[in-house]
Amino acid sequence: MRSTPTVGSQRLLQLAVNSRPELLRSALHRAGALREGEPIEWMSPLALERCREYRDTAALKRLRVQKRLREPLSAFWPSRGPVWDALAIVGDEVPLLLEAKAHIPEAASPGTRATPASLRLISDSLLATRRYLSPRSKAIWIGTFYQYANRLAFQFFLRRRNGLDSRLVFLYFTNAVDVGGPASEEEWRGAIRLIHAMLGLPPDLRSFGVFEAFVDARRLADVAG
Repeated sequence: MRSTPTVGSQRLLQLAVNSRPELLRSALHRAGALREGEPIEWMSPLALERCREYRDTAALKRLRVQKRLREPLSAFWPSRGPVWDALAIVGDEVPLLLEAKAHIPEAASPGTRATPASLRLISDSLLATRRYLSPRSKAIWIGTFYQYANRLAFQFFLRRRNGLDSRLVFLYFTNAVDVGGPASEEEWRGAIRLIHAMLGLPPDLRSFGVFEAFVDARRLADVAG
């Protein structure tokens, strides 16, 4: 679990979850990740738990899906998988996973550093995910933008392999001036188009339960301290 920084997407998300949940609700609704009037319960990062973040089995337990799986996570991904910026339960026990970004270089993650044994499992799971999302793509998913790819893989694991109506949200903060982030959604969308092009993905993944939401960081200025 990661410690709490003073700036950047992690801190902004912590502020939004704990002090401005209505701001997140509005952003998720605009993105299509949350239906009108649909309840949402944030499971992390919670101030009462010192904003802990979860991964692997701990994340599945937090989302209350571990006992609903048809396939164990260990058969799909090695231990020490993605650490989720936020987790929530929506509506009728629908798991929602969220990854946040505040500036464009943050989205350009390096490739995996997995050991050879783990790399085989990761590569197989990423390949299955890529074939599901974009059957004609020949892109390599273990290099640049690996973090984006492995988040998609976990959505594939929950939704396709286990038949759960899960939702994955990539949340982008605008006007995060302390880290030199984009001032507009349009700038972020240009970066997203590049990521999708590099990974051979279609422009719109909403039919796969993957959504893009945007929050203006200036809306959190009064609670930033």
